[in-house]
Amino acid sequence: MKIQKIRLVAAVALAASLACGSAAAAFPEKSITLVVPTAAGGANDAMARVVAQSMSTILKQPVIVANKAGANGAIASEYVMRAAPDGYTLMLGYVATHAMNPSLQKLRYDPVKDFEPVGMIGSSATVMVVNPGVKASNAKEMVALLKAAPDKTSYASAGTGTAPHFAAEMFKLSTGTSMLNVPYKGSAPAITDTLGGQTQVMFPSLFTAMPYVKAGKLKALGIAGSKRSALMPDVPTLKEQGINDVDVSQWYGIFAPAKTPKAVVEQLNKVLNEVLADKSVIKRLEDHGAEVSTMTTDQMRTYVADEQVKWKKVVQAAKITAD
Repeated sequence: MKIQKIRLVAAVALAASLACGSAAAAFPEKSITLVVPTAAGGANDAMARVVAQSMSTILKQPVIVANKAGANGAIASEYVMRAAPDGYTLMLGYVATHAMNPSLQKLRYDPVKDFEPVGMIGSSATVMVVNPGVKASNAKEMVALLKAAPDKTSYASAGTGTAPHFAAEMFKLSTGTSMLNVPYKGSAPAITDTLGGQTQVMFPSLFTAMPYVKAGKLKALGIAGSKRSALMPDVPTLKEQGINDVDVSQWYGIFAPAKTPKAVVEQLNKVLNEVLADKSVIKRLEDHGAEVSTMTTDQMRTYVADEQVKWKKVVQAAKITAD
């Protein structure tokens, strides 16, 4: 009897393995949806569309971008978490959705346990920019302006708890200045109002800001990171200007729901890395201010877990809240 049971278990396991292998071999048989947690027209949306277009070519199936903004990416994250774990619903996740949110919100999802990391796309430095009408040509002059007129300046964030919000609050804490936070539903409306002068300051990603800085529509005062960006080498870091502890790198990656078959995740990782090895894709992303970097699925899982620990410490030290 024991031998028969062992044979039965082995037969079931083999059948399941063959079924998974067959499904993976056939994947994808239909279009894939890539959910973006921000409004259309912003930096995350633009990045997703560059990557999705090239993935479509390789996979020979459409990769459709769908925008689900709100709650600092929590709405999109929960939607993807609850989707069928078959590889046909993916998410463009980033530092806010998978590293900052757990310290700021009571989430109905776990950014590590409820997702399978597909792969990293890259990162973008955070840059302090101001409307051209602001009479400051560097960060030190901006600090002087803020201290001379407390609470007279507004900064735009892509939403409370986002990377631009974190960077601004860290800047205020480091410099002893005050500014009013005006939160928007994504980077696109936030930067639109900074361009128009309704808000004066913003800490967007270089991916968001670079086209406007190059066109002279925004002034870049400093990089909020440990080193200058190779994509904008003439802009000094805030640290070079005597402002410490403002280090916010905005990273971007693709995630699938937990329990998505490993073979499918690995296939998507291979396709993503192939896309990111394409020189034309690299140039399109760099033109916007994103530096491409790739990871294996295991490397990305570890990275996301480490990022959660890092940002929890920052939230506690800077007393940042989601209110």
